[in-house]
Amino acid sequence: MSNDVVNYFLELIAIDSESKDERAMADRVKADLEALGATVEEDSIHLKTGGNAGNLHALIPGRIDKQPILFCAHLDTVKPGKGIKPRRENGRIRSDGSTVLGGDDKSGVAEIMIGIKSVLESGVDHAPIEVLFTVSEEIGLLGAKHFDKSKLRSAFGYAMDAHRVGDLVLGAPAQNSIRITIQGKEAHAGVEPENGINAIRVASEAIAAMPLGRIDYETTCNMGIIRGGTATNIVPNKVDISGEARSHNKAKLEQVCADIRRAVDSAVKRHDYPFGAAAYTWDMNTEYNSFFIPDTEPVVQLAISALNSVGLEVKTSIGGGGSDANIINAAGLPMIICGTGMNKVHTVDEDIEEEELRRGAKFVAALITHYSR
Repeated sequence: MSNDVVNYFLELIAIDSESKDERAMADRVKADLEALGATVEEDSIHLKTGGNAGNLHALIPGRIDKQPILFCAHLDTVKPGKGIKPRRENGRIRSDGSTVLGGDDKSGVAEIMIGIKSVLESGVDHAPIEVLFTVSEEIGLLGAKHFDKSKLRSAFGYAMDAHRVGDLVLGAPAQNSIRITIQGKEAHAGVEPENGINAIRVASEAIAAMPLGRIDYETTCNMGIIRGGTATNIVPNKVDISGEARSHNKAKLEQVCADIRRAVDSAVKRHDYPFGAAAYTWDMNTEYNSFFIPDTEPVVQLAISALNSVGLEVKTSIGGGGSDANIINAAGLPMIICGTGMNKVHTVDEDIEEEELRRGAKFVAALITHYSR
């Protein structure tokens, strides 16, 4: 295991680990954790999710008078993430344009590992260090959802999974996933279209009436996938719509979802004819709950002190996306999300500054040393 966070990051992104295919990455990181003196457990959530690796939960012993401090990152990347070929140019690392870089979230993994390593090698007296590396985060936070949170022993934690080092995300919205199937009636589009019910038309009327985009400063809604029809000469009888709604406010989330269903219900009822009627099915699930941690809380104050100690600018914000922190907070353990330097993530233009990786590792080390005082 390299002492240099940039070299270690390059080693990690050379390991393919798209969601549900994290086996090689898990094996490497597990070996590196054990080399640091950690006791590592891998769970079997892949048997439930269809992947090939479980979550890694590790504990490095420390002072018996302190609870552990928790660091979290995810091992998987989005697609396209196989055969990553990094390019180093003017202090930046980028992909060759055919894949993502994998900084989301291998920058977080690298900074956690090198930050811990530097503390251990310094010989400083430290608190126990707990690490959770999850799998399948990018496809619905599956690893964190299925992890047994009762195993966590820390007072609070840090998910290394945001952008600029120094960014502290103190809250994130809840998300409801929505799946709608609209049923129409087939007919020949040229011979007897009047005897059909066009499910695409019904769906379009419903979507046009939905509250979409940014609803207000803490609520959003999007219909992102629509599938329907089989041929241009057939009146389509079925359309599937998939979307989501997010909000930091539970009542607002419930309201926007009710408005979406009302739009569907109204559109379907307009297509009731003597020869048949449109119909629909509705499936809505809460993917994760929202959280907010005030900046006066110890988990935030420690992060601010650590950043100040290494000369980094602090910026607190409320996020718009979900992460493992939503799941861990829901289990009762306070966790904020910290920047790692990742940039343009989920695109083939993704890059990261080498200096950001170094800053991130210093930040992790500072968190441990400040907490251990």
